[in-house]
Amino acid sequence: MHRLYTILQLFKEYIVLALFIFCSIILLLSNNNIQIQYIRSLTVAVMGVAENTFSFIPNLFELPRENRILRRRTVELADEVAKLREARLENIRLRKLLRFASTTQFRIISAEVISKNLHLLHNTMVINVGSSDSVAPSMPVISDAGLVGRITTVSTNYSIVQLMLNRDFRASVKIQRSRVDGILAWQGGMIAIIKNISKSQDVRVGDLVITSEYSNTFPPNIEVGIISSVSDEIGTLFKKVAVQPSVDFARLQEVFVIRTTPDSAREAIFLKLPKE
Repeated sequence: MHRLYTILQLFKEYIVLALFIFCSIILLLSNNNIQIQYIRSLTVAVMGVAENTFSFIPNLFELPRENRILRRRTVELADEVAKLREARLENIRLRKLLRFASTTQFRIISAEVISKNLHLLHNTMVINVGSSDSVAPSMPVISDAGLVGRITTVSTNYSIVQLMLNRDFRASVKIQRSRVDGILAWQGGMIAIIKNISKSQDVRVGDLVITSEYSNTFPPNIEVGIISSVSDEIGTLFKKVAVQPSVDFARLQEVFVIRTTPDSAREAIFLKLPKE
């Protein structure tokens, strides 16, 4: 109590002044004569002008909350933009696939790629169709760009596809321009090769490679790729012909299974072709 009394003694003038100001404000607020009303309206006008003039000065206490709101809104907008961009790309891709499906001559089953590997000697991928969708082993798999591979294993709802980039893959192909025939194989990387083309045959860089009529598994005239290089193999009678696949396997998301069943007897002979 003594300390409180001492404080009151020290600040008694300020306390009395504050009481007088408080009482004056109370009296002003309770008085409704014309002069007081004029002062009130003038005060409100002055305060409005002052607030409007200095409104550009930020409220430092509100800045952290506003920053949090803006950051959250920025994240939400970025996520929305990403979703819209993905939806646009998917729409373009699906329209392209729909045009292909409506114009192709084959009876096809559409499928989505759910997993794949491109870093092994026996590259494969898994698609979301199986025996319940009438998919069977040895059926060809294509995309709107060209040849993908062939079905090797089938379950009820899923299938394994042996990719063209697989050491065990073989397909009978030909050069579209010169009609030269050969066997397509893979020896690593993202490039395939054509075997059994003699040095006297007309093969050029840039020629289109398609499947031939001699294949038991793949229908003819499916685009395979473009010849990227041609060179003579030393000590042999054949050329080394490299083919850049038309399909971008790294970006492949949707494929089509061609509903065709190979001749089993012919397939058995074809599988006996020499492999390296």
